[in-house]
Amino acid sequence: MTREIIHTPDAPAAIGTYSQAVKAGNTVYLSGQIPLDPKTMAMNNASIEDEIHQVFKNLTAVATACGGTLNHLVKLNIFLTDLGHFAKVNEIMGQYFQQPYPARAAIGVASLPRGSRIEADGVLVLD
Repeated sequence: MTREIIHTPDAPAAIGTYSQAVKAGNTVYLSGQIPLDPKTMAMNNASIEDEIHQVFKNLTAVATACGGTLNHLVKLNIFLTDLGHFAKVNEIMGQYFQQPYPARAAIGVASLPRGSRIEADGVLVLD
């Protein structure tokens, strides 16, 4: 099976040794997204709400680049430095996803790159 590297200027450029996403067959593995603005590569972190929205916008951009949408996500992993933000993630997630929702994990972590309070990655399956 061949691998296709997915890249879009509408999501932040990789800041390490990884690709924004890798497509293998009809499955796409999305790398973790933090709230970097893709145009400036600066953190969009004035509030936790800003961070959550930026992460979902970044995931949307990568999903679009591979021919999908967030509704193609079958698994979503969310990493939070404060699980007290979990309710806000749920609230904002509802603005980006429709039922049936993907399987999901929410994991509390000590820290994330660039001082982010949230990171998310996932797996898409395209039709």
